[in-house]
Amino acid sequence: MAHAQAGEAPRTTPAPQSSARRPPTFRAVLRHRSCGRLLIASVIGRLALGTTPITLILAAQADGHSLAVAGLLAALYGIAPALGLPLLGRMADLRGLPLPCHLGAALVAVALGTLVLTGTSHLPLTAACVTLAGAGCPPLEGGLRSLWHTLLPDDAHIRTAYSLDSSSQEIVYVAGPAAAITIATWLSPAAALALAAVATLAGTLVFATARPARTWRPTHRPRSGSGALRPPAMRPLLMALVFLGATVGALDIAAVATAEHQHASWLAGAVPAVFSAAGLLGGVLFARFQPAAAPGRCLLLLGTVFAACWLPLLAPVPALATLALAVLPGALFVPLLTVAGLTVASLAPPGTSTEAVGWMTSAIRLGQAGGTALAGPLGGHFAVPLLAAALCALLLGARTAPAPAPAAA
Repeated sequence: MAHAQAGEAPRTTPAPQSSARRPPTFRAVLRHRSCGRLLIASVIGRLALGTTPITLILAAQADGHSLAVAGLLAALYGIAPALGLPLLGRMADLRGLPLPCHLGAALVAVALGTLVLTGTSHLPLTAACVTLAGAGCPPLEGGLRSLWHTLLPDDAHIRTAYSLDSSSQEIVYVAGPAAAITIATWLSPAAALALAAVATLAGTLVFATARPARTWRPTHRPRSGSGALRPPAMRPLLMALVFLGATVGALDIAAVATAEHQHASWLAGAVPAVFSAAGLLGGVLFARFQPAAAPGRCLLLLGTVFAACWLPLLAPVPALATLALAVLPGALFVPLLTVAGLTVASLAPPGTSTEAVGWMTSAIRLGQAGGTALAGPLGGHFAVPLLAAALCALLLGARTAPAPAPAAA
């Protein structure tokens, strides 16, 4: 289980017998002190990650830029958190959660606020603001996962909490774009950007002022420039997560290409929506029936089956069948992400848990951007996410178990 932070002794106490037979539900996790507040606040604070890319495209087009330029701005925003999250996560592991959370939220608010006031006409200024808004994303996900270990009583509850958090991210990336499009259409793209800034500020403020976040203190971390990347198994795992992210990025383009090929425009949005909805269902089922296999073996098994689930999508089937087949990989995405998160936490050296989650998020976001960039020139075929999923599974075959802890003196 993950290395705990100060005041968060490693959870080695097994769950009660009843919990062993029936894993805790999402509701059981949220009943614990501050868990509901922290989860909801973190989701609101991360809402900009789902709303801003499409809003930037709409804003740039409204200001007269081409779709290519608008897409580049959205891609820049997608990549920028990969620069900032590990740094803010490391700051959290060194100084506590409030400082990097408030700093990140302030940077996002200033950057998006500037875009609201000036628009996107001046491209150098726009690119700088977009980069700052992405790189400044507060480390809410990493902070939340560090706090689970202080708030929950045993490993079973922590596994369910990780599944709950992974499932909630699907809400961000489904509800976020829909809300952004609605607001941009009814009001303006500037209004949607303003909402993203307000959501980031409000969610971060509620999260960082919660008592567990204010009192959480990191453990002593060994002096090492590599930080969370020090364990040998961490790098292949993060590379696997890059390819996992690439499957999602390539899926969006494949859905558009399939919609054009089948003359069913509705399919372009329906396929990613069904994929995400299936992910929510998969997360619920995974939490309900937690596998007894070791995380490393479970991770490899999920990765292999996830890759195999893309194969049926290669068949030339009708639009409704394509929609149904998208359920298969979608249902395994959140369980795979959950076990990957648990494995990253178990590999992270003491005092680096928030930074480790920052690297994990960065890897996935880089993969999403790369998958989107490559899928277009390759024709938007479902073979692209299949290949990415296969490479992910191959890399998951590398050693992902943490080194044995030294024997107590």
